[in-house]
Amino acid sequence: MEYPFLEVTRLTRSLMSGNEAVAHGAMEAGVSVGVGYPGTPSTEVLESLAKLGGVRCQWAPNEKVAAEVGAGVSYGGQRTLVTMKHVGLNVAADPLFTLSYIGVGGGYVLLVADDPGMHSSQNEQDSRNYAAFAKVPMLEPSSSQEAFEFTRAAFDISERFDTPVLVRTTTRIAHSKGLVETTGDRAPIEPIPFKPKAEKWVMMPANARARRVNLDSRMALLEEFSNQSELNRIEMRSSELGIIVSGIAYEYVREALPNASVLKLGIVNPLPVTLIAEFASKVDRLAVVEELDPYMTSRLLALGIELVETGLPRIGELTPDRIAQAFGAQAPELRAAVKDLPPRPPLLCPGCPHRGVYWALGKLKAVVTGDIGCYTLGALPPLSAMDTCVCMGASVSMAHGLGMTGATGGRPIVGVIGDSTFAHSGITGLLDMVYNGADGTIVILDNRTTAMTGHQGNPVSGRTLSGDAAPALDLEALCTSLGVQSVRRVDPLDLATTRAVLAEETERAGLSVVIAQSPCALLVRSDADPFAVDEELCTRCGACVRLGCPAIMKLPSGQPVIDTAICVGCEQCVQVCRYSAIQAVGPACDFGGGLS
Repeated sequence: MEYPFLEVTRLTRSLMSGNEAVAHGAMEAGVSVGVGYPGTPSTEVLESLAKLGGVRCQWAPNEKVAAEVGAGVSYGGQRTLVTMKHVGLNVAADPLFTLSYIGVGGGYVLLVADDPGMHSSQNEQDSRNYAAFAKVPMLEPSSSQEAFEFTRAAFDISERFDTPVLVRTTTRIAHSKGLVETTGDRAPIEPIPFKPKAEKWVMMPANARARRVNLDSRMALLEEFSNQSELNRIEMRSSELGIIVSGIAYEYVREALPNASVLKLGIVNPLPVTLIAEFASKVDRLAVVEELDPYMTSRLLALGIELVETGLPRIGELTPDRIAQAFGAQAPELRAAVKDLPPRPPLLCPGCPHRGVYWALGKLKAVVTGDIGCYTLGALPPLSAMDTCVCMGASVSMAHGLGMTGATGGRPIVGVIGDSTFAHSGITGLLDMVYNGADGTIVILDNRTTAMTGHQGNPVSGRTLSGDAAPALDLEALCTSLGVQSVRRVDPLDLATTRAVLAEETERAGLSVVIAQSPCALLVRSDADPFAVDEELCTRCGACVRLGCPAIMKLPSGQPVIDTAICVGCEQCVQVCRYSAIQAVGPACDFGGGLS
């Protein structure tokens, strides 16, 4: 297949992350709509695409909705890019597995970003398995330049073979930067008018059976294409060792084993079996280097291809030195790690409104089922106020399930969920609790944004991806309409009221919701004076330190001090001090300055 956009003469060279390069590739491919749900490491793709202009970009409440909106755009004959992180693909799997049967109108590309090493995720699943499971092609770039090129190619492949296409990146590709050559020109794509065609668009069993046969025919054609595509290439060097590799691991192999021959796969599903056999015949020893699951390894072994056992880890990220060690080669010289650096554990920000909720729940000795967001940090010391965390929306359903066991010894059960996560997948869990007559208390931490991934808008915040005003979901009205018996709103920066309301609601029979509403501390500029500790009044009881505020620290002597440079004057520490030892000071106070 020819890609004329790779042969243009007027090029612009820019430094881009993989996420930015995907956005540029989509724009130049003539994408009409970009839709997704924010999740590290994929978030910046859609944000970057929105900044390029000419493409309608929007956040969906969750990944399933995003995948379905994208399908509608595709069926309307226009090109669409759908973005999410790897765990989001679990949510989008329901439509994806049927979209593979149906095929496309305009090109449909789903960008999924995996997170080997779990830098910002609760698992490190390998999305290549989804491509094989759903029977859709998957491309995997190894650099920012390829992220641009492969995204453009994916749309052509989608329309040529009537199939959704997955493009897989990983954290290193998504966030690392490299030089990318682009044209900056948007391809003139003519929309394909929608035509009713039940046998293609309506997946009732009789139609689905026919499309299942069609799907197998498509995959056979795609395998033939994979064997011939320039997206897969053989790089012959020494014939002593050949490496089959894809994605960022290709860059590691080139650094660790510069003399090895390489079959670099840009298409990881379907695998180019003929090309692989050809490469195998040219080398004395053949090995596969891949992160996470033995995805390619197991398939090649099943084909009877003899492979060298590398012993590479199946957990976490690969590195050049790990690869060199596995093959008995000299490890590349690395910069020595700096020793004795102070630990930097993740913490809730100074002035974070979630802190007051966790303080109150700790006082109530509640069992807290938690969720995905920056508020998950409430599980860490010194707050230690979250007992479970599984996936988006699980806090509500798990509070329901745990409440049926009677296993908490009379301690109240409270589910804690953020506003964006509640809109994502918490609403149905709350509806389930109402429907099945559950008791319990759910706290919605409404900080007016999707904070963990960079302050994206959501249906509760009243802001779209482009920053335009949008209708803000009325949480109180929604919960009431679902049938929740008691719905109350508190300001979590008011610790006494928050504690009192939570105490009342956890003692109440039936189901209740407490909406803790206060904006993220990073979104509001505080003009309040910072606070400092009066050492003469302070008894060193540690109550302020146990709030876990980064602005409060304890000296070796046990004396707490406040870093006035980062204190935002939220007054939460003032409220927990029983001795009036924390008092407002002028903004020019030096670091850690006490009042005495």
